[in-house]
Amino acid sequence: MGAAQFHAWDVRESGPADAPHRVLLLPGGMCSTAFFEDMTAAEPLAGAPIRLVAATVPGHAGTVAPRDVSMENYAAITAAFAAERGCTAVVGHSIGANIALEMVGGGHFSGPVVLLSPTFSRPDESKALAVAVALGRVPGLGALVWPAMLWLTPKALENGIPERRRAALLADLKRNSAPFCRRAMGEYFAYLGRHGSLVPRLCGAGVRARVVRGDRDEIGLTEDERAALEACPSVTLDVVADSGHLVMVEQPEAVARLVADTVLGTDR
Repeated sequence: MGAAQFHAWDVRESGPADAPHRVLLLPGGMCSTAFFEDMTAAEPLAGAPIRLVAATVPGHAGTVAPRDVSMENYAAITAAFAAERGCTAVVGHSIGANIALEMVGGGHFSGPVVLLSPTFSRPDESKALAVAVALGRVPGLGALVWPAMLWLTPKALENGIPERRRAALLADLKRNSAPFCRRAMGEYFAYLGRHGSLVPRLCGAGVRARVVRGDRDEIGLTEDERAALEACPSVTLDVVADSGHLVMVEQPEAVARLVADTVLGTDR
């Protein structure tokens, strides 16, 4: 794919331009690259020989969406973007983590990957989001649900954002389009439904992966999923203390250390 096909990517880079490692950072659903700013500025990454390429997933936070918003297409175009930018590792948060998971699960990328609060099955996801997706399919009613969700989401997340960053990050969330969210979240839930559990897809890829969750994460993880991840030789499971779903915003230094350790291989 040529560079012209990546026009929708909103990109922010940091770190040494000549660094031996280049890492793609994918924010979560409705979020922009701003959600990674504290993590990239934290000492474990700020002083590391790593070039960080943060890119808002097209369609989210007011960016231009691709025609095909399926998770499979997002994995394919994101892998092509990573190759174009010379990235050899991916860090994703939430839906960004699921895109990274599908990049390796679909054979588009060979890792390593750091998955911050991914969702491995539909029952793990937010019940409010599941209801919104279901109602979004109802003719007439569906068009009303997502404007309400976009109004409620910043209020639901604000307690997990440090006060000094709250106004800027909540403003980013408000840039989202209700029709896009309705379409993209419907495809996302359909993807989860097709696979049942994504743990075998991740483990079957054989790619070095780190799954990172906050100890108060709103996204679930069943005991069977946890046991399977712990038994998988290519996967490391980490729990970050005193954090919810926005783990890289709430505990940026701890997550920066895990990312640096994974990319530089100092944890193995």
